[in-house]
Amino acid sequence: MPDLNPVAKRIHNVQPRAVRLELDSGETGVYEFSSTEFFQREFRGEGVRVDADPDADFRLISSEDYERILLGRSGPDEEGWSMVGEVVAAERAEE
Repeated sequence: MPDLNPVAKRIHNVQPRAVRLELDSGETGVYEFSSTEFFQREFRGEGVRVDADPDADFRLISSEDYERILLGRSGPDEEGWSMVGEVVAAERAEE
């Protein structure tokens, strides 16, 4: 079985503590995920952003080829999820 995505493994190991995510756009943010889980190579997580945008929910999913971890957002006045970007780095946030 191929290796698990290293960014997903890092997020999973840091959670439930706050994790700083860097997106492919260069944007960074601090998130707390209430759950993260692997289903074989597929990765999923749900949480909130704690340094901004407190009313929105955020979701992590792996891409279809399992090579990328994608971050989605659902705000209080929106129906469904919108893509925020690809997570390119994850590290434990300073508390």
